[in-house]
Amino acid sequence: MPAVTGRSGRGRRAMNEINMVPFIDVMLVLLIIFMVTAPLITTGVVDLPSVGRARQAEQRVVEVIVGLDEKLRLRTRGAEAEEPTAVTMAQLAARVRDRQRGNADVPVVISADRNVKYDTVVRVMDTLQKSGVKRVGLSVQQGG
Repeated sequence: MPAVTGRSGRGRRAMNEINMVPFIDVMLVLLIIFMVTAPLITTGVVDLPSVGRARQAEQRVVEVIVGLDEKLRLRTRGAEAEEPTAVTMAQLAARVRDRQRGNADVPVVISADRNVKYDTVVRVMDTLQKSGVKRVGLSVQQGG
């Protein structure tokens, strides 16, 4: 039996070069796929609040005041000056809708002392939102 040698004279030579054609073909196919699908991708639109831009103040605002004793008072800020009137949680939604005068876009602002329980403010917000009041916000003090 003949001895097996590591090198034979008739064997193939080792390739010293890398064939780039298949790599280029794959890259071109990926490029075409990305070019076709890129216009179809919709980006998510996020409406972020802006800071520092002054907005014109609302003409009329219904204000719900939550006192330290957790009693509710209601007043309308705007063209007519008015003293706050006492209101119960059961009457709150109906009185707010009366003050809005059929215009659901009139904002409602909840003003509460910083020492009032968080639960009370949340109950007021929940009552207003369940009754169909669209624009409910919290009044905050600017600065420190």
